[in-house]
Amino acid sequence: MVLAQALRDEGMSQAALYRLFQAEHARSDLDEPRLEALAETMDLIWGGGWAKGHALFEQELSQERLDSEQDGGRLAYHRRMRLLHTSDWHLGQHFMGRSRQAEHQALIDWLLTQVQAHAVDAVLIAGDIFDTGAPPSYARELYNQLIVRLHDAGTALLILAGNHDSVSVLDESRELLTYLGAQVVSSTGDEARHAVTLPRRGTAREPGCIVCALPFIRPRDVQQSQAGQSAQDKQQALQVAIASTYQRVYAAALQTQNEIQASQGELLPIIATGHLTTVGASSNESVREIYVGALEAFPTNAFPPACYIALGHIHKPQLVGGLDHIRYSGSPIALGFDEARQTKQVLLVDLNAGGLQAVTALPVPVFQPMASIAGSLAQMPALLESASAQAQADRPVWLEVTVQEDDYLSDLTARVQAMAESLPVEILRIKRQRSQAAAQLSGEARESLDELTPLDVFARRLAQESLEPPLQSALTERYRQVLNALDDERGAAA
Repeated sequence: MVLAQALRDEGMSQAALYRLFQAEHARSDLDEPRLEALAETMDLIWGGGWAKGHALFEQELSQERLDSEQDGGRLAYHRRMRLLHTSDWHLGQHFMGRSRQAEHQALIDWLLTQVQAHAVDAVLIAGDIFDTGAPPSYARELYNQLIVRLHDAGTALLILAGNHDSVSVLDESRELLTYLGAQVVSSTGDEARHAVTLPRRGTAREPGCIVCALPFIRPRDVQQSQAGQSAQDKQQALQVAIASTYQRVYAAALQTQNEIQASQGELLPIIATGHLTTVGASSNESVREIYVGALEAFPTNAFPPACYIALGHIHKPQLVGGLDHIRYSGSPIALGFDEARQTKQVLLVDLNAGGLQAVTALPVPVFQPMASIAGSLAQMPALLESASAQAQADRPVWLEVTVQEDDYLSDLTARVQAMAESLPVEILRIKRQRSQAAAQLSGEARESLDELTPLDVFARRLAQESLEPPLQSALTERYRQVLNALDDERGAAA
């Protein structure tokens, strides 16, 4: 830094240094009010000596959230924009008879602390804010609380709809929420509507970045079905339609970028969002397939050249294809036992006119301990004891227990529950797992309904019919959709 080096040079006179400072002002990318503020700061601190002056000036730069770089031999300053990327909150989830309300409340409290501690300009939620299209009243209350508290903190909020979210539910309060600094994008429409700006912290109108704000894209919103199309044709058509939508919205974002640069003299970074499965993403059983039979995964090279792409839908946090700028934040709490061992996180994303500067993962605390254990009946007491060590002062461990036994035990559930009676655990699911050899002898071992899921029962009944594989797959998927709809109704009634 030219100016910083001059501050270190104790032989330079005050007048010469001040002239250098003014020259840097004239050539920097900083707007005049902030340049004046920095100049006043230098005047105020001058009496403290060179070392102190340099330290305080650097501190002022940090507080102004500026990034510096050498540009053709001169020093250029760029305003920084810090986003917090998260997704898949699933407010209102009804998990095996248990409410997640306390966890989500703790999550909101924790998030607000992070927003303040890290001076976050805007929070971005990339889909599935709710678990169901008809969220229970407490889930709506948490939603409203999050919006109000972020507004009070001076932090903007952008919410994108996911496949679990209802367009009509999100639209109910969408216009009202704009007065609280929250923008809600519930469906796909005119591309200009999706090129939104996010303001900097504590401001209502000072833009910090432009977002190609695309929610979960429903096939009916971007294409018309055609009779006689093969499955491969449908998949290709949907992929092209989604890619085309991204390109049109990115073109609108570029236009917004040019207009802001012409009027305000600042080049804003452009990012994009998405709620879908991409090629190379690692999923789990808690994630529903969203483009049933139409699109398995969206290729990363079909995204627009945004400097960061904030994705939702996949609950496991990850980079996509090893690309640092395309990321799933993952869900902030474990939404199934298969996620219990994951370290949940939210992402701090630092941007400036030069694009993406840094992505920092903030680990989310475990608000409700969960574990999945498996072993023989003889091993179970020790396994239960070990799992119970994860319990918190006011929260027992939620457990999924798999008992590896070939013999049918009519009192299996009672025996396992008795083993855990004095431990700080709640067993939510018990199932029996037979060895492969024993499982093949399906007629020689009885199973209770407690050991089977509804989908297991349906699959066994379907196997008794002489049906072509494509029809079996279609019927299974339809049945899966019915089960998901029933889960949604139970969650809404809870």
